[in-house]
Amino acid sequence: MPPPRTPAGDAYTEFVVEVAGFGAFITAAGEALARVGGQTLARWVILDAIEDGPATVAQIARRRGIARQAVQRVADLLVADGLAAYEANPRHRRAKLLRPTQRGREVLRVISEAQQPWADALGAEIGEARLRQARALVAEIQRAVLAHGVPGRPPGRQPRPGTR
Repeated sequence: MPPPRTPAGDAYTEFVVEVAGFGAFITAAGEALARVGGQTLARWVILDAIEDGPATVAQIARRRGIARQAVQRVADLLVADGLAAYEANPRHRRAKLLRPTQRGREVLRVISEAQQPWADALGAEIGEARLRQARALVAEIQRAVLAHGVPGRPPGRQPRPGTR
């Protein structure tokens, strides 16, 4: 029999279970939205990361909380399909910048046209203020988890958000 948790420990565990289920649902919804543009969620996430300006693979990985190798793999696929291109980086000789091509921007537009009314309807139903509070609470919980670490993992081997 597991040791009893405090009521606060129970609340945290219930929160984690709820968030895990929500994460699976949001991933499935993201995959469905990405399919509208003929893409996967992973490809959409990387294209979206460079929509407002070029970035290196490492910068995208840090901003999105994704392993650099995974970003590199998807970036190479986007380039091969003509949705993105590498360009010289004036700040670094070897770390190229990834930017969307015109075709990549069109794919993003198609996906955004499907996502926008869905997000607007959900935002209106839940309420902007409550969603902003929820986002702040999740960020606070994430900071606390990172500060405490994951039991059974050495301090230098703690997972980063978005990685395993």
